[in-house]
Amino acid sequence: MEIVHIGDGAPAKVPARGIWGWMLFDWAAQPFFTVVTTFIFGPYFVSRLTTDPVSAQAMWSNMATISSIIIAVLSPVLGSIADQSGARKPWIGFFAVIKIASLFCLWTAAPGSPIIYPVIFMILASISAEFSIVFNDSMMSRLVSKDDVGRLSNTAWGLGYLGGMIVLITVVVLLAGSPETGKTILGLMPLFGLDPTLGQDARITGPISAVWYAIFILPMFFFTPDARRGLPLGPAVRSGLAELKTTLADLKHRPGIARFLFARMIYQDGVNGVLILGGTFAAGMFGWPTIEIGIYGIILNVVAIFGCLIAGRLDKRLGSKTTVVVSLTMLLVATIGIISTGPGFTLFGLVKLSTENAGGLFGTAAEKAYILYGLLIGLAFGPVQASSRSYLARSVSLAEAGRYFGIYALSGRATSFMATLFFSIVTYWTGSARYGMATLIIFLAGGLLVLLPTPYPADVPKKR
Repeated sequence: MEIVHIGDGAPAKVPARGIWGWMLFDWAAQPFFTVVTTFIFGPYFVSRLTTDPVSAQAMWSNMATISSIIIAVLSPVLGSIADQSGARKPWIGFFAVIKIASLFCLWTAAPGSPIIYPVIFMILASISAEFSIVFNDSMMSRLVSKDDVGRLSNTAWGLGYLGGMIVLITVVVLLAGSPETGKTILGLMPLFGLDPTLGQDARITGPISAVWYAIFILPMFFFTPDARRGLPLGPAVRSGLAELKTTLADLKHRPGIARFLFARMIYQDGVNGVLILGGTFAAGMFGWPTIEIGIYGIILNVVAIFGCLIAGRLDKRLGSKTTVVVSLTMLLVATIGIISTGPGFTLFGLVKLSTENAGGLFGTAAEKAYILYGLLIGLAFGPVQASSRSYLARSVSLAEAGRYFGIYALSGRATSFMATLFFSIVTYWTGSARYGMATLIIFLAGGLLVLLPTPYPADVPKKR
């Protein structure tokens, strides 16, 4: 299969292997977010690395806040520089080295060890991952027509969830042992002799994600076409900064894009909060060990794959905006359900649940209710991000893709520290992570309300 492009400086032909190479970037990158940030290492950091889960959860939130501030400040700058220097792959390679090295270092986060080191390694890995995404996203418009970017984006995102799920299943089935028996869910001893009492089943996710990433970004480097080289680094930096200033000023005359970016700035805060804090919240409330939190993650990722496949068709037929609106509504319902659930109740006590533990996985009724709400999250959190990406791709030209995707990353991170910061402040103040999680509703609902009147595509110029 070959895709033919016309105009905008796009390559005449992009072979199928080039498109697949680009999509495999999501496949390569997702395990970091799935097994490290959300479902395995993050909950381990909160519940097992220290003896104070509330303080550890706040520290995890602080880590995310610091990462978000750095990403917000530098992403648009790097995107503009990339537009001037042309090629994106050297930047992706540079940040890949930092990310891979940082992930390997997470192995040192043994129970009782100083907490500051894994925090530093997570900050480095997080900012490197996000900067790489800026450059990869800006390549998307060169691969397919604007009519097909929604399907391409959602398919790549679904492929990413499949990769994350494979790694997660491997960890849960073959590496994660019960702290009581030392055996995996299959009744086997963990591979490599990993000792769950030392947190090795969770700490190994860093090196595993690093190796996975190093292997599967190679097709993108080998087969996906890159932009031609432009200015040398020094002039590219100067020209990129000047171009960024011009772009930010030009947003005054592109109100549709400005409104979309503002809406995303708000709702992505809530999405990031759900992804970063959802797994740790469950681990803290129910005391889930690695096996249970891992199975919960597998369930969400299976649902997420189908969610992205469905959203890809919905995006092509009804547009990116409709897909984002539907996804945000589902996330709102799910988040309200999660924070309203606790031992013996859901929906803020309107529905009483049995507190009897039936034994086995997810033994209480409250845990089962939590999983049901999690299914809505699984269906929605992939499409809301993938279709936001295609929303912007349909609204800008190839020549400005780098700097606008840099600003897009800024809109996703500029205030994302607010969601985690609100969580930390409210959790410290009330002593309850439930109240901290409730602050995410503000961001999801606020972003949705701003998005509803936004034009689609968002490139309606303002009359001068």
